[in-house]
Amino acid sequence: MDLSQYAEIFLAESKEHLGAINGHLLEWELNRDASESVGAIFRAMHTVKGMAATMGYQSVADLAHRSENILDAIRASGDAPGDDTLDLLFLVADALEKTIDASVAGRGAEVDVSNLLASLDEVSGTLGPVSQDGVRTPLYSRVSVSEPAPSGPGCWVNVTLNQDCAFKGARAMVILNRMRTIGEVHAIQPPAAMLEADSFDGWFGFRIETSAGDDTIEKEVRAAGDVEDVSVGTEVEAPKVDTGAGDRGRHIRVDLRRLDTLMENIGELVTARDRLARLAKTRSDTDLDDISAKLSSLTGTLQSEIVQARMTPVWQVFDRFPRMIRDLARKLGKQVDFEVEGKEIELDRAILDEIGDPLVHLLRNAVDHGIESPEERERAGKPPRARIVLSALAQRATVAIRVSDDGRGIDRAKILAAAKQGGLVDEDVEILSDEMLMRVLSRPGFSTAGAVTDVSGRGVGIDVVATQLRALGGGLEVRSEHGKGTTFTLRLPVTLAIVRALTAKVGDERYVMPITHVAETLDLEPVAITELEGKDGITIRDDIIPLVDLRDIVGTPGKPPRGRPVIVLQIGERRSGLVVDALAGQQEIVVKSFDPPKGTLPIFSGATVLGDGEPALILDAGGFV
Repeated sequence: MDLSQYAEIFLAESKEHLGAINGHLLEWELNRDASESVGAIFRAMHTVKGMAATMGYQSVADLAHRSENILDAIRASGDAPGDDTLDLLFLVADALEKTIDASVAGRGAEVDVSNLLASLDEVSGTLGPVSQDGVRTPLYSRVSVSEPAPSGPGCWVNVTLNQDCAFKGARAMVILNRMRTIGEVHAIQPPAAMLEADSFDGWFGFRIETSAGDDTIEKEVRAAGDVEDVSVGTEVEAPKVDTGAGDRGRHIRVDLRRLDTLMENIGELVTARDRLARLAKTRSDTDLDDISAKLSSLTGTLQSEIVQARMTPVWQVFDRFPRMIRDLARKLGKQVDFEVEGKEIELDRAILDEIGDPLVHLLRNAVDHGIESPEERERAGKPPRARIVLSALAQRATVAIRVSDDGRGIDRAKILAAAKQGGLVDEDVEILSDEMLMRVLSRPGFSTAGAVTDVSGRGVGIDVVATQLRALGGGLEVRSEHGKGTTFTLRLPVTLAIVRALTAKVGDERYVMPITHVAETLDLEPVAITELEGKDGITIRDDIIPLVDLRDIVGTPGKPPRGRPVIVLQIGERRSGLVVDALAGQQEIVVKSFDPPKGTLPIFSGATVLGDGEPALILDAGGFV
């Protein structure tokens, strides 16, 4: 049987188990008596071993199996592991990730894990049971994936999969293929063709002719993972499966490319829907009105379901950072407690995939620049262990992701001196506000690091983060207090492909502004205009905010009309007013990324097609606030 069709399933499930292994290793490192951690790591290793052996990935199976033996010995003895043992298991987790990726790509033979296996064998020799003559017996043995046993007496096997198993049919086929390595499989019930059907509830049975004992059969079945129950006997008996009163959700894995294609198609459908609605308004045709209304309803439902299907909890990105922080802190000789909050908050998968690198920049900066050494912290009256918090919080149509530390904070005087030297601020500026600080830090190449290392000091951190966030329709903010710490906030839209936007006119051109950062709109009255730092401003509820005239920015000729509106934009605590000629209502737009021609103003984040089929540029709120 060709198992290559299950490679992606194996990859996805293995990544989940590796995430759990790293997480529990970190917990175990902090609390050496945490027996639940070693048990969880053992179970994850056992599952990875079973899946890898089934797929024929020998290097993965060997690594997991040798690690499993060490974990089993530690669990049996109850002894706390030493630092060397934990460091070795961390290395195994890294090696497993690389070997799994290579194996799935068909390059497993190129990965050499012999040195690591030798180290595992050496540790096994120190953990095995002690014989009467005082010699420890090594615990390791090689996993065989391709040596079927001779045919012999037959027996019937009933298997029930876990109800939360994703892709039950694929898991059943993996188990059946595993059974074929120890005997001949017959009389599969339900028939193999039915295992891939939506109605497959997770129970199946088969007859196997093998000389292996019942215990061996059960062990081999369970090693494939996601098995709730196994019984070996002579009867064909389908167990009753608890479906949770009939309301339990059904889950399958879907290739993200399929969701991307669906989103692109629904985007085109939204545009077609809007054009049909405009056409219907110009005709006195009841049937056309009914079709338009029905299409609008169906399109809205489809759009909502597809967007929801793309929503992914942020823990799928956040869970890789505790290990990164641990390794970096050890490398720099610092002590850090890393906390994660709001892991259940969801973002569009397309956005989630893009925020990993910006978060890496900010977290590495926090450990390297923000956090002091233990000795420096003690001299400042702080506990030697620093605290870094990565959190996510839903706010209206946006999500705020914060990276906070209780370190030394940003030295504004040092930043100001470097900014003046580089001509980034006027010589008469005496102090940097949070807004000015963010603008300086996000300038390409700006850095105050005295030395270039493999961690930082090349001036390619904050500017990269700010640029990537603006491309996503988001923004970056900073709050810092010298001696107490720094917080960077990433503000992101929940979804990216289809957004609600406000259409504005300037001259004969139309522009759209996503309402994510629109606080309100109001009429511009000459009597309300005031002055703020030499520029026009407007007073709103006792607060003065700066005004930006879009007509002046885009160079629209002619005299502006009377009674012009103002779009009040807000990103975090920063606000500004964008003056336009007129507002033309709201509509859902499909965001189309584009490569702007050389010389294009840096105020556009993309383009779209309006309901009448005409194109329009999408304004970037970050370019005005």
